[in-house]
Amino acid sequence: MPTPAAPRVSIALATHNGARYLAEQLRSILAQTHPVSEVVLSDDASSDGTVELAERLIEEHRSTDAATPALVVRRNPVALGVTANFEQALRAASGDLVALCDQDDVWHPDRVARAVAEFDARPGLDLVAAEARLVDEGGALLGRSLFETLGVDVRLRLRLESDAAFDELLKRNLLTGATMMVSRSLVERAAPFPGSWVHDEWLAVVASVGGGIAVVSEPLIDYRQHGANQIGVSRLGAGGKLGRLREPRTDRNARLLARAQDLAERLPVVTAGDARVEHGVRAKLAHEVMRQGIPAARLRRIAPVWREWRSGAYGRYGRGAQDVLRDLVQPV
Repeated sequence: MPTPAAPRVSIALATHNGARYLAEQLRSILAQTHPVSEVVLSDDASSDGTVELAERLIEEHRSTDAATPALVVRRNPVALGVTANFEQALRAASGDLVALCDQDDVWHPDRVARAVAEFDARPGLDLVAAEARLVDEGGALLGRSLFETLGVDVRLRLRLESDAAFDELLKRNLLTGATMMVSRSLVERAAPFPGSWVHDEWLAVVASVGGGIAVVSEPLIDYRQHGANQIGVSRLGAGGKLGRLREPRTDRNARLLARAQDLAERLPVVTAGDARVEHGVRAKLAHEVMRQGIPAARLRRIAPVWREWRSGAYGRYGRGAQDVLRDLVQPV
């Protein structure tokens, strides 16, 4: 039998005024041990020469390496925002597999190869995510990893690779787009991305009810943290956690409700009416409706929050005791 053709890999690179770090990121892509067919750069109204820098670096590399990936550019005269910008890059990519790419990270040389190997090992797989090293703006290690900061331990990683992934992702997002590679099929099923969701969160939850998720436990990128991150990751100390309890709950709970509404509307369609999925998203929506309706007066919150806690909903659809405490004490 003929050997199956190797999957074509595209890169979906979303940029916005990224010239400061983009050269280092592009060089790490060009140094991958597994070939990349194209880089789709979707630029969100940059004014610092981001696109021109990318074009120049790719052409310089092509002069010495004929296997240099093609560069496809989509320019947005008006910024779309991070989720719509990534969606545009993903939908424009032609590869069988698409690696998501931030403008300011650095990929390890085997980042693409390791992800492709996971797809080869599990036919039909939808998404591969990975661990990352956290570095500062100069590239120095911060002394902790992405999974450590997000609280993704071995038990949780194994659940994300199983049928329990959907249940875990109903609570909160645990996977980061900068480490992801996705199938073309997943992009097609997930589109259009709902505006209330961040692109990587939406891709992960759709993958969890489709072909599934694989998680590489070793770091495959250096995930840069700096003051200009559009989306980053942080670990709060005791002071930060206490500060959150003083923040008004109104906007956050409205966002959670909007996400639950979009989830309940879209996900059963994606899964063609899967009963388990439909039950889960409806229950998640009911939980967020209840939280949105909690009275402003703190004493009047105790009874409804207690009932919801006793039902187990805070643990099934949120962060358990953390959300209970928020709902009891945060001001409106």
